[in-house]
Amino acid sequence: MNELIEKILIEPKEIQERVKELGRKISEDYQGKEVLLVCILKGAFVFLADLIRSLDIPVRVDFIACSSYGSSTESSGVVRILKDLDYPVERKHILLIEDIVDTGLTLNYILSILKERRPLSLKVCALLDKPERRIVPVNVDYLGFKIPNEFVVGYGLDFNGHYRNLPFIAVLKKEVYSQK
Repeated sequence: MNELIEKILIEPKEIQERVKELGRKISEDYQGKEVLLVCILKGAFVFLADLIRSLDIPVRVDFIACSSYGSSTESSGVVRILKDLDYPVERKHILLIEDIVDTGLTLNYILSILKERRPLSLKVCALLDKPERRIVPVNVDYLGFKIPNEFVVGYGLDFNGHYRNLPFIAVLKKEVYSQK
């Protein structure tokens, strides 16, 4: 599988150190409050698993699944909710956990849905941000890393269902995803 990787962008140790820093900052900001962590599936689940272990505040976890990519490398711009939340968010502190903010379309859509449900607060924690790809402006309150406009996989991020298990963030060779 590693022969399909062009380069490693972020090493495992760097990811773990940044996740711990984010956990400390989030714990500090939410001290004395319970937070509902809403993980956007599937890409953010690895990030969430590490992040939650670095928090020292009361948390609950819920999941929302949506699709805007299918098997493509480009967002279609049409977001579909595949799995909605199990817990109500009204009058709760919500921290949305996202793997990567790219165009902003998916995140903007999910934020608008959650805002309608009247949470006490609604913030975003994203592992990666590709600001040069932004179409819709979105605010990321807690950010792991800004990355260049390259197609990345690993640490939960996939291409066509593969590569989520890599312990690092890597750029996939263009010939791998341009064959589709």
